[in-house]
Amino acid sequence: MKITQITPTASSAQWKEGVNYTTLVPAQPTNALPGQVEVTEVFWYGCSHCYALDSYLENWRKQGKAGYVSFVRVPVMWGAIHRMHARLFYTAELLGKLDELHSSIFREIQEAKAPLSSAQQIEAFFTGHGVSQTDFQKAFSSLAVEASLKRAEGLGLRYRIESVPTIVVNGKYVTDVSMAGGQQQLIALINELAGRAKGT
Repeated sequence: MKITQITPTASSAQWKEGVNYTTLVPAQPTNALPGQVEVTEVFWYGCSHCYALDSYLENWRKQGKAGYVSFVRVPVMWGAIHRMHARLFYTAELLGKLDELHSSIFREIQEAKAPLSSAQQIEAFFTGHGVSQTDFQKAFSSLAVEASLKRAEGLGLRYRIESVPTIVVNGKYVTDVSMAGGQQQLIALINELAGRAKGT
């Protein structure tokens, strides 16, 4: 789904704390560089709502976000299937294939109905996209991926994630599609909250 119109930042008066977003107390540290505002999407490849939002986020990430925004994705780590998909995500990232394969992974699971729920299925997916079996296996079981999984689990707990997709702005503001009133509205709210966190 291609979205050509970029939603501008909405006015502060449109958004109400406790209705459109909540404030995380205490605020959590981020990995953003000085002067940057971190926007985090907590998601799961098996979530249809995450898939529905993904094209909006991708369009915003590539064309609409402010230069001071650092956008990151964190896979949710609730159960075995979530952990497997998180390992899939971080394997793609370690291999330098995440930008290329992120949307393809979503389509494989959501449209082709391929669960990608085992190491064998995930290996077949990667080798089908030009990754050697050796490179895949090395990344899939690497200490770097294990460390990323551990960090994702900690973030999910600190952000108190109960549903996905959830957006966390600068470790402080938490919102989602339902609270914002729709996908386009969520993008506008992200811009507003990021600007607020930046102090603009």
